[in-house]
Amino acid sequence: MNIAFFITPKHDVAWVKTTSTVRQAIERMEHHRYTAVPLLTPEGQYAGTLTEGDLLWFLKQTPSLRFEDTEHIPLEVVPRRMTIRPIHIYADVEQLLTLVLDQNFVPVTDDREAFVGIVRRRAILSFFQEKIMAIARESPTP
Repeated sequence: MNIAFFITPKHDVAWVKTTSTVRQAIERMEHHRYTAVPLLTPEGQYAGTLTEGDLLWFLKQTPSLRFEDTEHIPLEVVPRRMTIRPIHIYADVEQLLTLVLDQNFVPVTDDREAFVGIVRRRAILSFFQEKIMAIARESPTP
């Protein structure tokens, strides 16, 4: 099975440019109610994932920073604590399952390392839930 079956395409994913400010990232995450978003370079390549925790730790370690000032702080100065590994569009489902065990979503890239979308853990669980339910319906009850 191809992992493309599980992909939420880039145009349906909230993401943040690496050239954004801290304020822009906070507002985008708040608007979409996400706790983590992919970071993309201006060329569209996957550059990592920004989490609420990254932002909170940054704000905690910068006590003199007022929220109003975050619109002048480039996102590139915010250290990232977690590494969310991407998967190639032609990877097999076994590789995907290995990553999704530890990640809520898996970024997907193409041959040029361009970000094409994400696979959510929920999509995989829903797929297998449907398969299990179908098998249960087909099997005779004792």
